[in-house]
Amino acid sequence: MDELRKRVIQGFFILVGLIFLIKLLFIQVLDDTYERAADNNAIRKVVQVPFRGEIYDRNKKLIVYNTPVYDLYITPRKARVQDTLRFCRIFDIRKRDFDSLTTIAKRFSKVRPSLFLRQLSKEDFARVQDALVDYPGFTFSTNARRTYQAPTMANALGYIGEISPERLENQEEEYYQQGDYIGVTGLEKQYEDVLRGQRGVKYMMVNSNGVEKGAYKNGALDINPVAGTNLISSVDLGVQELADSLMQNKVGSIVAIEPKTGEVIAMASAPTYDPFLLSGRNFSKYYRTLALNNLNPLLNRPPSAYYRPGSTFKIIQSLVGLQMGVITPNTIQGDGGSPMHCHGHSALNLRGAIMQSCNGYFYHTFKRMIYNNNEPNLFKKSAIGLRKWDELVAKFGIGQELGIDLPNEKRGKLPDVDYYNKVYKGQFTWKFSNFYSLSIGEGELIVSPLKMANVAAIIANRGWYIRPHLVKGIGTYGNIDPKYKEKISVGVAERHFNVVIDGMMDVVNHGTGTGAIVPGIQVCGKTGTSQNKKGKDSAIFICFAPKDDPKIAVAVFVENAGFGGSASAPIASLIIERYLTGKVEREAMKQKIIATSYEANVIPTGSPVRSRVDSLKIQMYKSLKDGIRNLDIFKGNYYPKKVDKPVPLVLLPGNPETKKQ
Repeated sequence: MDELRKRVIQGFFILVGLIFLIKLLFIQVLDDTYERAADNNAIRKVVQVPFRGEIYDRNKKLIVYNTPVYDLYITPRKARVQDTLRFCRIFDIRKRDFDSLTTIAKRFSKVRPSLFLRQLSKEDFARVQDALVDYPGFTFSTNARRTYQAPTMANALGYIGEISPERLENQEEEYYQQGDYIGVTGLEKQYEDVLRGQRGVKYMMVNSNGVEKGAYKNGALDINPVAGTNLISSVDLGVQELADSLMQNKVGSIVAIEPKTGEVIAMASAPTYDPFLLSGRNFSKYYRTLALNNLNPLLNRPPSAYYRPGSTFKIIQSLVGLQMGVITPNTIQGDGGSPMHCHGHSALNLRGAIMQSCNGYFYHTFKRMIYNNNEPNLFKKSAIGLRKWDELVAKFGIGQELGIDLPNEKRGKLPDVDYYNKVYKGQFTWKFSNFYSLSIGEGELIVSPLKMANVAAIIANRGWYIRPHLVKGIGTYGNIDPKYKEKISVGVAERHFNVVIDGMMDVVNHGTGTGAIVPGIQVCGKTGTSQNKKGKDSAIFICFAPKDDPKIAVAVFVENAGFGGSASAPIASLIIERYLTGKVEREAMKQKIIATSYEANVIPTGSPVRSRVDSLKIQMYKSLKDGIRNLDIFKGNYYPKKVDKPVPLVLLPGNPETKKQ
């Protein structure tokens, strides 16, 4: 009995031993789970950021490229700095910055390297690299910095910056890490997915303290980064540089479009800034200066600033009136019965009214359009007419997004029945006399310079347009979103454009736009004055050329400069000359425009509006480190995003200013 019990106990222990041996064999030989877990603990995955894609102009001239720069890293346990002040002088930093950066690095890890100084130039690197032998624990890593062929087109190109916590948290795919750079505004933001490239991965062996000991498996599993795709922009760099120079000492915009393709030839926003200064280690300091600048150089005005179109809108009124059948080219009208009068001319036909920019003619035309229905009640009649008018005008892109390949395009304002019902607190409480100032492009009608350049392109094409866009090739010419090849009709018969174009030709040859004459080239244009309660009115000119085979359409907005014929038309003429002939012969005229300043006319310092603008800018700077996204500020006018009533700076119906434009 004792012998049996002994064998049972021995058998039990043998069985348990066999189970452990089998399990150990399984763990060590058959199952690699624990091996992989151990590898994960001993291998560090290092993400390698690729070079961003470069940006070229339409002639393959380089605009934006990458320059190698150097990031300085510190490993606190190894770092030795005996003379801190000397170190600070060498690296051009303050003692308190040195202390704070060192403290941050120690909190991160005493044995792992962490970023100390970002983006030292190759000149800085050459200057300090010999000194590093005196400072163990500091090492350099190669990176890249956006570099610009010329300080031009800054607002449209945009800039890159360190990703914000908000964008890091809300990214759709886990691509970015803290400290990564990302497109913040302009083309850099719009084409971020294309420009950023594909990340690489390097696997490094590390010890228990996290110190790198070499490449894992001699780099067999490493993935090399793939550089971002290049962009071929539609911009002509020579024309763009001219546009930027002509807008010196001014506030406003120039937009030039190739009508047949919708390609943007030039897009200038003034004032602007040197894009190189927002691409380096002084980004925060320079960004703050720009963000608090009273003239708002960070705002890309062509797609984002708001203006009343003034008399340039009479071109749309003419075409809509012809399409609705309320006027013909031979319809003659004068100022009689109009609350908006002109300066001493007789009754005119449509061509003459365009040339003379006759307020009375377009008041009566607009009244005919609104009352072109059989409803006897004037209130209901006005609402019916406004709905039809809105539908036709909207096809020109007014009050709509055109869909340009830039972020932050603004819709503008095309007031409709719902808007006036809200303003006047109910249906059938308003009529034509409450909004007749829309007839000459004033009142609550709001556009951007981009929209009016597109209007000029529509007229040049005799009734259609292709969405404006700044990129004509992603990697190769023609490789773009198909929507930028689609023709969009505005619903006006082609025959109606002839008389309007003849009138625009007369504006340049004999009327208010003679400043736009280009020797040997027939320009067709229209002047406008955007009324402004603070300071001088803003000057507008839209045009296209040549008349019979249009190759360029231009809109020029100069804030607080007075009349479009004198301030904006000459600028447009030089843009046309440079693009169509490849040079500017009228050098004296060019230099005179460059030297002319209108900045002093912009809202006076200390005014209530200026204080409001400054306050909003400060709030914007504090809350947004990744660019201006929700700021609807522009010089001369300020429009909140939502209004219950027309804001004070809008010319209200019934209170028109009657200057001839």
